[in-house]
Amino acid sequence: MTTATVSRLPGDVAFWDEFLAAVRPRLGETTKFTREEPLAAKTTIRIGGAARLYAEPGSVRDFQTLMVAAAAAGIPVFPLGRGSNLVVPDEGVAGLVLALAHEAWAGFEPRPDGLLWVGAGLRLKNLCGLAAKVGLTGFEFLEGIPGNVGGALRMNAGAMGGWMFDVVEEVRFISLDGTVRTASRAELHVDYRHCAELQTAIALGALLRPVAPTDTESVARQIDVYKKKRQESQPRDPSAGCIFKNPPGNSAGRLIDQSGLKGERVGDAEVSLIHANFIVNRGSATSADLIALVRKIRKRVDDAHGVELEPEVLLYGKEWRDVL
Repeated sequence: MTTATVSRLPGDVAFWDEFLAAVRPRLGETTKFTREEPLAAKTTIRIGGAARLYAEPGSVRDFQTLMVAAAAAGIPVFPLGRGSNLVVPDEGVAGLVLALAHEAWAGFEPRPDGLLWVGAGLRLKNLCGLAAKVGLTGFEFLEGIPGNVGGALRMNAGAMGGWMFDVVEEVRFISLDGTVRTASRAELHVDYRHCAELQTAIALGALLRPVAPTDTESVARQIDVYKKKRQESQPRDPSAGCIFKNPPGNSAGRLIDQSGLKGERVGDAEVSLIHANFIVNRGSATSADLIALVRKIRKRVDDAHGVELEPEVLLYGKEWRDVL
């Protein structure tokens, strides 16, 4: 049986079982492919249910096989990086979750021309550390963001006045139909917390442009400065990072703070006392708790300031507009 002949509805357990049975023999031994994989522990906020299907491709070929098979069966695909900017619903994700957890996607390759190739699965923390060791600067602002390169590209991650696409020369990615292509920075449509092309594709890696070679001690010192600043201004409890986008010319955290919401709580989901644009998990928060708290924050800020905050974190496998 091919994936095209899987005919039951996605809500039917047998549908997912048949898909796994049909595709598993076509994958290499290095690729992990499972059913009902728990996702909470794969996120930084430690919330949510399981993926109906979960895979860690070990090669481009297996990546393409999974993407093509999912498209043929009408199964949505969701990339998963370090799980640092998303909230998994309590009921889990009805689709195929693809994680770049295999070492094949964690490459770090300085090029003779001064550019740097990195895999999409490389942790941002490791990117900064490895770059510092070889005297490459320009990536220090990424230190402390609990994500990987792929997620940073998809969301155009930013911190300390810098943005991911400030240092990008080109991106290699795979589309939903399994096509792999490379696009230059100029060809990509990038803005605040968004790269249009990567909303319907998954980054495999990127060619980065360091600012300039320098001595390793200087880079390390700058990383330490950013690390200290982040530790002093952001909570250490489990969170998904900033919950809301900053409105034009304003700060979401400031608006939430001014609305008296620090410490506001629903279940074990709480507005951080350290940074009001963070919701932290105090132990056993659920996505239902977090969503209810997001609703409360948005209403209070709208009532107090006439500003409707928009979520920045992803509601994984769903759309915020369907629950707010």
